[in-house]
Amino acid sequence: MRKLLFIIAYLPLLWSCSDNESEDYQNLPLDVQVPSNFPPLAYDLSNNPPTEKGFELGKKLFYDGRLASDGIVSCGFCHIQEDAFTHHGHAVSHGVGDAIGTRNTPPIQNLAYQTTFMWDGATDHLDLQSIIPLTSPIEMNGNFASAINMMKNDPEYKKLYKLAFVDGQINSENMLKALAQFMVMVTSSNSRYDKYRRKETGGNLTAEELEGFALFNQKCASCHATDIFTDNSFRNNGLPINPAINDIGRFRVTELEQDLYKFKVPSLRNIEKTAPYMHDGRFYTLEAVLNHYSSGVVNTQNLDVSLNNNGALGIPLTTVEKTKLIAFLKTLTDQQYLTDRRFSEY
Repeated sequence: MRKLLFIIAYLPLLWSCSDNESEDYQNLPLDVQVPSNFPPLAYDLSNNPPTEKGFELGKKLFYDGRLASDGIVSCGFCHIQEDAFTHHGHAVSHGVGDAIGTRNTPPIQNLAYQTTFMWDGATDHLDLQSIIPLTSPIEMNGNFASAINMMKNDPEYKKLYKLAFVDGQINSENMLKALAQFMVMVTSSNSRYDKYRRKETGGNLTAEELEGFALFNQKCASCHATDIFTDNSFRNNGLPINPAINDIGRFRVTELEQDLYKFKVPSLRNIEKTAPYMHDGRFYTLEAVLNHYSSGVVNTQNLDVSLNNNGALGIPLTTVEKTKLIAFLKTLTDQQYLTDRRFSEY
């Protein structure tokens, strides 16, 4: 009888060990593979290594409108996967209560290879980037205390936090880390261009596309550098200033005179899918973008030196060259990334 009582008393401990082992097993680390044609990661994985459950939690947070004050506007509301996680067709973002912003929604792709975020570089750490849209009164208008209280009363969140993090705590730090894990994994690296670069099957480029690639290297690659297609710098590309908005760009962050009207050089990956273009979404076609660089550049304060050649503004481009450049840019479309179920809401 004493032996039976010992076994019964010991059963909860056995079940507890079994549960912990199961949870440890389920939360396997995710393999972050750097494509051979990519530069090194900028994000330090050692401080927040992506795991299966951390990614799952981050994805749930990304698509949860309850983080916003209206219960509707999630991160995914403005970052739509099939449009390379942009708000396709909207010149500038809009959020709760139909509030209208002043800047175009940037794509979410390959952020782990970038060093600054937002058009003005308001943050240089991916773990902190989500704070900006979450708390912006014209985007999600969220409140961390309210969001954490909501999650603490949600059985699914309680389970996911316990599985995703060693301390199992539902707090702002773990919330931001989970969102960062999701964004680290949202990688676009399988376009036809990538396959061409890696000499893989399906990587054949036409003569027109190759000529466009050569033109790109001559006229565009100094800013849209590496196979991430940005040098992470901030530049004034000669857009006429919109007096209704007068967006001062990077200056808003640094308050340095030399940063007036400078904006982050965006990646060109999936550019075919991310219209409208520029920080204020003023151009709706790639043709319009190239027309700006060839004949629309204005000598505004801090114009990038590469766009002023002894008084000749812009980048000389013929109609034929523009056609070839656009043909090349379309090879950067990554259908696998645009349809990858791992990143989708459902």
